Amino acid sequence: MKKLALLVGAGLSVLTFAGGSAMPAGAATPQELCREAALVDGLPRRRARADMGSEVIERVRALGGTARDRVLADEVLAGNVPGFLRSLSPVTLSGQTADGRAVEVTICVTPDYLAVGDDRDYVRTPLGLPAAAEIADRLGFMLPTPRMVDAIYAQAGVHLAPKPMEPTREMSSTDYFWRHNGLVEAQRAEGGRAGTLTAGQKKDIVLTTRLRSARGRVAIYGWHRTNGRPIQPLSTVHGAEYADYSHGVRLVSSITFVNGQAVRLTELMADPALAPIVSSEGPIEDAGGLLASLYR
Repeated sequence: MKKLALLVGAGLSVLTFAGGSAMPAGAATPQELCREAALVDGLPRRRARADMGSEVIERVRALGGTARDRVLADEVLAGNVPGFLRSLSPVTLSGQTADGRAVEVTICVTPDYLAVGDDRDYVRTPLGLPAAAEIADRLGFMLPTPRMVDAIYAQAGVHLAPKPMEPTREMSSTDYFWRHNGLVEAQRAEGGRAGTLTAGQKKDIVLTTRLRSARGRVAIYGWHRTNGRPIQPLSTVHGAEYADYSHGVRLVSSITFVNGQAVRLTELMADPALAPIVSSEGPIEDAGGLLASLYR
């Protein structure tokens, strides 16, 4: 592929995927671009007899850490996620090239945090970094950068006020996950239908260049207050396998759109001219390799 900076403003290129599906040619709105089924082709269909969210939680109630993550990751990788998470939401970030040309980058993100179950009975599932990275990588997604998290919050159709729970030793327990999910779901039900881009309910596990030097750590950021300011600055204080009730996994499609043209997000993130639009750290070289290294 040509250097991305040279592609800005060019016609939309057609990317053909393994299943033979292709991205649309010609002008399209961000909503139309992100509705392309090809973007979620890596996620298997949910089996008719898959466990409901509450049933999965009962199976892992006595588990913690990597043992719980393995069960939850296997459920997600088998397609046991609610249908509304399969319809990606557009988030547009703006910038310009060195010669002053306007650039709009549209990323396609899950409208809520990763959950197991179906549309009627689902539970948002915090995960350690290795499990989150494995799910993203194997299903054809990326984890967001802090700049993406800010943009997601700013453009969300539903803003939920953070609901912190008592900071005890049980923060990482399945019971805390379950109880916090109930608090969030009560808010969400008042704010709008499932599937509307929603933010403010969790901190994000994020992709950052800090993870190259902070090996064995998880990077978290966000949990925006209603004034738009995050509770959690970018942090790598916790070990990679740590997850508590406040963490969430937001997936970002590995295909993004630059002025309506489909490109690979990893190439965009490595491009010196365009990377600052989606990353406050500037270029992230080999972001795909970085993501894979977090669980392999």
